[in-house]
Amino acid sequence: QVQLVESGGGLVQPGGSLRLSCAASGSIFRLYAMGWYRQAPGKQRELVAAITSGGSTNYADSVKGRFTISRDNAKNTVDLRMNSLKPEDTAVYYCNVDAKSTVVSGRYDYWGQGTQVTVSS
Repeated sequence: QVQLVESGGGLVQPGGSLRLSCAASGSIFRLYAMGWYRQAPGKQRELVAAITSGGSTNYADSVKGRFTISRDNAKNTVDLRMNSLKPEDTAVYYCNVDAKSTVVSGRYDYWGQGTQVTVSS
């Protein structure tokens, strides 16, 4: 299977920056799209940003121009650089990977355990 480990969450003041990182490991055959989702209290989980294996990116309208997603295919990592953070960015952020493993037939979505981002003064 594929395991995802996230890091980089925390408390930041409005206007500040944070960088989230996610490392994939385990029985990886191939990683396809990688992305970040978030879920605020009382709300549904939503896509924040995604990046294909070829580097094409997609962002939620609410984060365009502030967040940047990147990946390192050699290291099986995906990062989310968050600038100009707002209180409404407060949520648990989850790493997501569309992957094919060497031990399970087919492609599946894998999720990290989540990392809290709190934007508050």
